[in-house]
Amino acid sequence: MPLSKPYWLSGGRLKFEVLDSTFVRVDTDEDLSGWGEGCPWGNTYLPAHGPGIRAGIETMAPAILGMDPRRTNHINQAMDLTLPGHLYAKAPLDIACWDIAGQAAGLPIADLMGGCYPTPTLVASSISTGTPQEMLAEIEGYRERGYRVHSAKVGADTVEDIERVRFLEAHRNQDEVIFYDVNRAWTRAEAVTVMNAVVDLPVTFEQPCETLEDCLAVRRLTSHAIAIDERLDTLADMTRIVSEGIGELINIKINRVGGLTRAARIRDLALAHDIGISVMPTGGTVLADTDAIHFAQTIPDPYRLRVWSCQDMITVDPAPGRGA
Repeated sequence: MPLSKPYWLSGGRLKFEVLDSTFVRVDTDEDLSGWGEGCPWGNTYLPAHGPGIRAGIETMAPAILGMDPRRTNHINQAMDLTLPGHLYAKAPLDIACWDIAGQAAGLPIADLMGGCYPTPTLVASSISTGTPQEMLAEIEGYRERGYRVHSAKVGADTVEDIERVRFLEAHRNQDEVIFYDVNRAWTRAEAVTVMNAVVDLPVTFEQPCETLEDCLAVRRLTSHAIAIDERLDTLADMTRIVSEGIGELINIKINRVGGLTRAARIRDLALAHDIGISVMPTGGTVLADTDAIHFAQTIPDPYRLRVWSCQDMITVDPAPGRGA
């Protein structure tokens, strides 16, 4: 799927122009069909790629054929026994099973996963790395469409990043929030330098460094809130984030963590420790966006921060499964 324009992140280190999405349909003997989508953000963002999803599905499908798709824990156990790891390949199968479970129960996925909260979820824009003026122009375009939450990509030269943060904050509307997403681009020293240089600004930085160890070291030397994103893959990662105090916020990307079943486990642990949650598809079409918003609506205020999609405010379709 071609992007509308080239997209840069991690301080301009990574460029993306095309995404490779895989659609999965699971049919049942009760004439119900569930759909799932798996779409990595290119091949260089994380250890996942489109052909890998399809190869993984081909490997796992024989192990789950004939199983009851409503028993999502059993489905995930069978996939794990057949192919350890490879969470991104398991996600579309898991999501398709939740779609079937919702249709069979006559409930939307959000209600099936614990209950849909009525307040709409804010949708964040994603602002590609550029000059401060270019990034502001992009924010203003989203602002005109009603967006009030933005994720601005930083992670280049420290002096330039300090300038970006200060410039964008100076031009931010009072009812707006800008998250500064580093996508693992900074070293420990760079993260501490930038974050302490803007210590007077009430901002949040997303995944400043590559590893959880790096982020913890930065956490001890800075005061800004940190959101863990790319290094949150499993429930074990979430346990470590909580126990070691690595971040105050998390981003759950449903495809990255292996689907809705595993995302719910991470959600529950985060909520038990008062950690705010953003929900995002890694990439994909409206199908992936719909899964994200269904899951996001199961998170209570004020812990539900935002989703990433193509609209300003989204509410859940009350039709069974994922809806229309």
